[in-house]
Amino acid sequence: MLDKICTHCKIVFQITDKDIEFYEKVSPSFDWRKYNISTPNLCPECRQQRRLSFRNERKLYKRKCDYSWKEIISTYSPDKKNKVYDQDIWWSDKWEALDYWIDFDFNKTFFEPFNDLIQDSPRKHINQKKENTNSIYSNIITWVKNSYLSFAGAYSENIYYTNWFGYNKNCIDSSYIVNSENCYECLDLDRCYNCKYTLNSSNCNDSIFLYNCKNCSYCLLSANLYWKKYYINNKKFTREDYKKIIDKLTQYAFLKDYIESFNLLLNKVVRKNLDNNWSDRSIWNKVINSKNVLNWFDVYNVNFARNIFDWWWWESLMDFYEFFDDCSNSYEWQEMWKSYKAICCSYCYLVNNISYCLDCYNCSNLFWCVWLRNKSYCILNKQYTKEEYNKLVPKIIEHMQKTWERWESFPSSLSPFWYNETVAEEYFPMTREEVINDTVISSEWNESRDLKKETSPLHSKWHTFLHWKVFNWSDYEAPKPKVDKIIPANKLPEDIKDIPDDILNRAIECEVTKKPFRIIPGELEFYRKHNLPIPRRHPDRRHLDRMKLRNPRKLFDRKCDKCKKDIKTTYSPERLEIVYCEECYNNEVY
Repeated sequence: MLDKICTHCKIVFQITDKDIEFYEKVSPSFDWRKYNISTPNLCPECRQQRRLSFRNERKLYKRKCDYSWKEIISTYSPDKKNKVYDQDIWWSDKWEALDYWIDFDFNKTFFEPFNDLIQDSPRKHINQKKENTNSIYSNIITWVKNSYLSFAGAYSENIYYTNWFGYNKNCIDSSYIVNSENCYECLDLDRCYNCKYTLNSSNCNDSIFLYNCKNCSYCLLSANLYWKKYYINNKKFTREDYKKIIDKLTQYAFLKDYIESFNLLLNKVVRKNLDNNWSDRSIWNKVINSKNVLNWFDVYNVNFARNIFDWWWWESLMDFYEFFDDCSNSYEWQEMWKSYKAICCSYCYLVNNISYCLDCYNCSNLFWCVWLRNKSYCILNKQYTKEEYNKLVPKIIEHMQKTWERWESFPSSLSPFWYNETVAEEYFPMTREEVINDTVISSEWNESRDLKKETSPLHSKWHTFLHWKVFNWSDYEAPKPKVDKIIPANKLPEDIKDIPDDILNRAIECEVTKKPFRIIPGELEFYRKHNLPIPRRHPDRRHLDRMKLRNPRKLFDRKCDKCKKDIKTTYSPERLEIVYCEECYNNEVY
């Protein structure tokens, strides 16, 4: 066990013997010599913040393709100088990423030429695969049809204003939802049908305002129910009485009252300290069918991993955010698929034995490359022979060790996105003033560091120019939607039956932020079919409201509110919810 002090937040964090074994296992070898990955200098939370500062999920803009000059929807705002191609152009043979190669200069730090490479070479306008249909206003999706303003999902159809989804159909305004259909305003759902305002539930159907229910049908305003039917407020009703109450929920006033009642229910319901299922040696939250995990949240079917968030099906990984299906023996990643032995990379798929790469596909043996497809033995996008590659990479690794860059992931200063455009702001919120002031402090701290012991000027240059915590803040505002009229939310008819077709030509003024937003045809059809009122809040605000219902990805020490024994939980001791240990919870609920 090794104790280290985070170079940013100054907290003490631990490197376990298992961690060190993992670093040795995934470290690359050249000519039978292993170049061991060094232990990290940042704590797990700061490393996660650094990764997330590269991930723009939800911010979309209109701009021009720099190749065809047609208008596109992009994650890169028009005020950014990055060269952006429409993805049809990007995937075509009309350009070649190897044309943007750079020779490595041993008189520079490595991040400098890499920064030049990613600034000069074209990037695709949005993170999508070509298999998607009618989904240009969505990002980080795969095999999705008819998606609008939905993010981080796969294998779904007719999805609106939803994030983190898979294998769904006809779902709106939901998050972390899988294998479900006809659901609205739901969070953490699995195998549910026709559910609204339902949280943390599975195998439920035709229900509204549920929390932590399983195998329930026709239930309303209830929590911790199992195998129940026609329940309201955890009490049994007849089918006729249940239907009389449900029929009133087509009107916004009644629905608003139930939302308030549901919030009161959530404050007094008994909660389990950790939401884990079928997992072994995994004291973390939302871990399913996994074992040997540490600092995991929202993961499924994993064996041995550390500091992982939003991942399915893999083995032997550390420091990751989002992956899907069959990955192993990799370190410091953001989004991967079917990959093996990859270090410090982002958005790479079907790759193996690569390091420090961005957006590469079906490649192997790459070092510091971007946007490559079907390539091997390249450095800074320059093609080498196998022998040349295996000779040069060890020299570069040794050079990086001298400049303190060795096995440190990309610093936030290289991110093409500003802090308030990224997921980092969602999990590590900062104001504009905090971002600007923190960046100034970071730069001043680097410049004032005692570098007398470091004889090379590269040490000072790297720390002042490419310190990881140099963020930017975007002040860009997209133009307001062009509509005939903007309607204040409080002027909308309460019943969906009274909403005219003309609503599609107008914008609604959010009741909270006052930002205008539009209703699209598929969305209006869903509301009418399910007797739901038109939303009064902007989609971004609705997303924030949902995410506030999720606990922070952090464990706290507190007492079980029943037996008083010490427990680990995502509920901080200051929170008022009733939290039980697993044993007390099971005795209470089952």
